[in-house]
Amino acid sequence: MELRQLEYLVAVVEEANFTHAANRLHVAQPGVSAQIRHLERELGHTLLDRSTRTVRPTDAGAAILPHARAALHAVANVHVALDQLDGLLRGHVSVGTVATGGPIDLPDRLAAFHRDHPGIEITLTEDTSQHLIDNLTGGRLDLALIGLAATTPDGLAIEVVTAQRLAAIVGHQHPLARRRTVKLADLADEPLITLPAGSGIRAALDAGFATAGLQPRIAFEAGDPAVLTRLAGQGLGIAILPTAETPATPADDLREITITHPPMRARLALAWKADPPAAPATAALIQHITQAVRPQ
Repeated sequence: MELRQLEYLVAVVEEANFTHAANRLHVAQPGVSAQIRHLERELGHTLLDRSTRTVRPTDAGAAILPHARAALHAVANVHVALDQLDGLLRGHVSVGTVATGGPIDLPDRLAAFHRDHPGIEITLTEDTSQHLIDNLTGGRLDLALIGLAATTPDGLAIEVVTAQRLAAIVGHQHPLARRRTVKLADLADEPLITLPAGSGIRAALDAGFATAGLQPRIAFEAGDPAVLTRLAGQGLGIAILPTAETPATPADDLREITITHPPMRARLALAWKADPPAAPATAALIQHITQAVRPQ
């Protein structure tokens, strides 16, 4: 059994096609087919179902697929360990994030990390917290900056980097504009402007209303905090955002009101799969970000 045979098997299963797998591996398609047949003869089992246009693993192929991936991952880590021994940190980190900005300048952190570790390739995608969590647990992301309400998602390790109270943002002509604090119950009948479901801030808001035995009246949803405050400034409702994150909009003359009874906190955290342990490149990036920003 050769590692390249396992690599070919994994590629064909993931691409569901011999030709696509060969193109991905930059080898000739007949060579891929031949090596997998050698592996099948050696193991005494048919590993791929070739009876349809879409190639699928047989029961035997599905059984060994996790072990093939683990073997390839282990070999990759051997090279990473040797590179680290030589002072050359290499690898690839797939990073996800909720809307950039706020208390962490993630693009700046990634740029600084890349300058220190040019051998590490970084990719970045933006999505809601729930989708990011799903991609972490599904292995499609290595690391993500997510918003959390109260509980830590199963199977993930987290490093909280900020924890901020939620505030009500209103225009200067709103009836609540002169108040410094407001109870959550006072907001129950008000039109609220908030981030969509799946975001950490929205999860914290929903959890707070559930704790108070109330139902929020959501009037507008938007993924950009600046849009939320613009809507609030135009008198269309009350925006819910973390304290001290109200974008500067002097024309709207916004007021920030602390929410009490119960206070609500939105946590921003780095998250990654707890098992297996983070790869060296991912671990280095986690350390780089957490050194720059500590929990409040």
